[in-house]
Amino acid sequence: MTGKGKSRQKNLEKLRCVAMMMVVTLHFLGKGNLLGDVSAPKMSGVGLAAWALEALCIVAVNCYMLLTGYFLSESSFKPGRLLGLYLQIWMYSVGVGLAAWALGIVPAKEVNTHYFLTLLFPVSMGHYWFMSAYVYFYLLLPFVGSAVKRMTKGQLKLVLIMLLGVFCLTKSILPFRLEGDGQGYDMIWYLCVFLTAAYIRKYGIRLLENRWKCLGLYAAGCAAALLEMGLLRGAYLQSGKFGLILKISFEYNHLFVLAAAVGLFGWFLHGRDKGFTADCAAMVSPCVLGVYLFHENIGLRYNWPGWFGADRIQSVPELILWTFIAVCLIFITGVIVEAARSFVVKGLGRLLGRLPGVGRLWNKLLEAVRRADEMFA
Repeated sequence: MTGKGKSRQKNLEKLRCVAMMMVVTLHFLGKGNLLGDVSAPKMSGVGLAAWALEALCIVAVNCYMLLTGYFLSESSFKPGRLLGLYLQIWMYSVGVGLAAWALGIVPAKEVNTHYFLTLLFPVSMGHYWFMSAYVYFYLLLPFVGSAVKRMTKGQLKLVLIMLLGVFCLTKSILPFRLEGDGQGYDMIWYLCVFLTAAYIRKYGIRLLENRWKCLGLYAAGCAAALLEMGLLRGAYLQSGKFGLILKISFEYNHLFVLAAAVGLFGWFLHGRDKGFTADCAAMVSPCVLGVYLFHENIGLRYNWPGWFGADRIQSVPELILWTFIAVCLIFITGVIVEAARSFVVKGLGRLLGRLPGVGRLWNKLLEAVRRADEMFA
């Protein structure tokens, strides 16, 4: 990439770190049962504050998808990258899952055949839904990437409008639940956001050229999502209707959530590319995925919020304090674990390459992967 590209890349590495902290926040609020019951006549201050935090962070997943589209739309498919990613997912799935079982973190009644199959086949069993969607999408990258590179601006815009119209706009305006709506937890939505990012990279969007307008778009999207939920809640309490869509504005493929994510993406895309935070983000970002794979492991995902007293929070200041502590500690722990895993894997690779007999086979495997990558270069 050019020098300008490298600057923007560092900015987007900051977004990668911020988005992962947002992901941890969402999981702490959701799995810690801190979000107020939208269907209840009364909601506590803690419940309301939790929903406000949820509104600010709900863009995280779409931001990750935008990052993927922004970088991969100008990249090429690499089987070696896919193999390395799958190995990383598998190591976390099995390693953390077995450790949680051995330490008694997972209740004995939850440890069964399904539990072990989920650990052994994390992608196919949907252990981490986001990684399953990413892996399946990446397998289609040779087709999608080639199509994006060959399409004109008009063609890409039309395809994007049709996709967002079907999978985003429709569900966002209709007052009922669509049976085929995946709520953004699928490869189809990944494709929609990927193409959005690809369009931004190739042709740009005038609104995103002004950084403060980007911030305004983010704030407006978050506020609109919260406002829509409040209006639907009021209608539900008055009429008993709309119960199935009370929280629809907080789903990943809702227009407000997508708009807010695009706004936040634009804010970082055109932000400053120098300074201490940028340097730290560039250093930490290669380990950020480990934060997700660590804390969202099936052996930990419903347990760690309790370690930070999620079930004992009684006031808004406590909510803010313990959310901050939990997010920071989980993020730091995940980064350290991933750095250690990466160090061990690299060391093991060098060792295998030097062992008599085994080294020859290992090097042949690496050469085969390299040749496969070159096929798509």
